[in-house]
Amino acid sequence: MRATRTRPTGIERTFGDHEMIVTKTDPRGVITYANDVFLRISAIPEREAVGQPHSVIRHPDMPRAVFKLLWDTLEEQKEIFAYVLNLAADGAHYWVLAHVTPSYDAAGRVVGYHSNRRRPTPAAIAAVSDLYASIRAAEARQSHTPDAVAAGHQALRDTLAERGMDYDELVWSLTNDSRR
Repeated sequence: MRATRTRPTGIERTFGDHEMIVTKTDPRGVITYANDVFLRISAIPEREAVGQPHSVIRHPDMPRAVFKLLWDTLEEQKEIFAYVLNLAADGAHYWVLAHVTPSYDAAGRVVGYHSNRRRPTPAAIAAVSDLYASIRAAEARQSHTPDAVAAGHQALRDTLAERGMDYDELVWSLTNDSRR
């Protein structure tokens, strides 16, 4: 784990449309595998990435409520697609469209998670950035982390209800609308 908290530099890093970031974790979210694209984009050497919690790349502008949704979905043993803003070890940031799935052993027990990430379009990033800003604002009005997560989660649910969709439908609408 990094000894000091990395501060965002405002520099955006991207990766190729043909590239895919791949990581695997144990059931607690500790990285057990990271491909070369992840290591390059996150600016973390493999020896420092493996064994660390996946939250090592959490960007402070990423709403906690989205991670609550992600973990709640995975606990139900369902897959999730999500737009995520990550923070590289050198302070650069990068957006991904993540697909996270549970991994099972032969007995059907969850033994970890597998995540593939693609580069999202600028239009999708712009749309989700606005949503995430409103969620972060709801979170920021609370002084305690659990209250902040609950407030952000409620803001997300309220926005989705206003739009008449769930998070999966939102992600797919942003993904499909931005590719036209």
